[in-house]
Amino acid sequence: MTNSSPIDNYIAPSNLIGLVRNTAPFLFPRMEADPLPAGVRLIEHGEGPTAFLRILQGYERFSDTDQDSDAVREDYFAYCMACHHATVATYVPTDVDSKIRGLLWRQTRDRDSMRRMFHFTLHALQWSLEGISKRATALAGVGPVSGHNGEQLSVLAGALGQFIKRGDDEYAQLAADAIDAELRREATEFEFALKHKGCELDALRLASSLTHNAGDLDQGISFWPTLPTHDEVRRRFGRLAHENVSPYNGAFAKAARVYKRAMATEGHRNYPLRGVKPLRRSPDLLLPLGPFFDEWGALVAVHSSLDWQERADVLAALVHGCRTIPNQRGYYRALHGMTDALGGNLERALRLTPARTRAEWKDPDLRKQLAVPRMSFESMMKKLLLAKD
Repeated sequence: MTNSSPIDNYIAPSNLIGLVRNTAPFLFPRMEADPLPAGVRLIEHGEGPTAFLRILQGYERFSDTDQDSDAVREDYFAYCMACHHATVATYVPTDVDSKIRGLLWRQTRDRDSMRRMFHFTLHALQWSLEGISKRATALAGVGPVSGHNGEQLSVLAGALGQFIKRGDDEYAQLAADAIDAELRREATEFEFALKHKGCELDALRLASSLTHNAGDLDQGISFWPTLPTHDEVRRRFGRLAHENVSPYNGAFAKAARVYKRAMATEGHRNYPLRGVKPLRRSPDLLLPLGPFFDEWGALVAVHSSLDWQERADVLAALVHGCRTIPNQRGYYRALHGMTDALGGNLERALRLTPARTRAEWKDPDLRKQLAVPRMSFESMMKKLLLAKD
């Protein structure tokens, strides 16, 4: 009787690489230039800033006859980590969060196997964001802070919960130390931005990143068993963007207040733009943190990878987003940037949009929003940062 593979109930690696290609086709020339060495376990190949690109090529290492083994599970974990890192800041991230945060940790019983997964996760903390994200902020000399760090925190939380449950005190301490170091690093970056004049917009971006990252950490903690053994670390690391205001000088609670006041209406999933596939063609067109989309809109208007119909499709998607997402500001700013950069070619782009878009373009509220100069908009956002709660 053939044992089932430990990954039978999950997305097959051959399908995952298809999802990566769908949302980030620009990565594949880089992968071809940096091939995965033969005979190397994926779990053993996490070291180095571009290791994830080599691991992505490992989908052929899995087969339909894989037996139930820790080795297969470990390599699948590594593969999911690489896919998620490559796509989490693209328009369509791969949906493997629950696997790397909890499910694969729960299914791993062997202590040495869990430890290998943990060491791989530590390597993944050092993977580069170059060419895969425009949502990072780096000011204080402690490295970039972005939404990628929240994903990493959630994986570390998955490790911590299982180490405690399995009684591996040594590695539970290492996992807790890794989470603590990352949270301190993010708090340092945020406090630096708050204290330095000229960094107000970066502080707003960081407020968004820190709040989402604390939420991701809570998601990782949600996989923990409800046991007294986990109470202490749950109090230490849980709910940092909510009532747990003491740790890290309250930086995450402070960031959450700023986020709620100034940034909460800016969705980070950007569903209206997912259907515009030409935006996935180049890493130049990756979306930054909203609502600061003026420069992105201007780039879309002139980027050489887009033809006029594709620019018009982006224009229509942004107008649709303005109409369907209440109180957001980012899509108005993207449209402002596009119209400025298009200049006399705006009408050419509008003629290629659907009739519904051309009608909505005349909406008085939309016209009012588009008339706000970038300097005025950013000044208003800075005031929201500094406003009293």
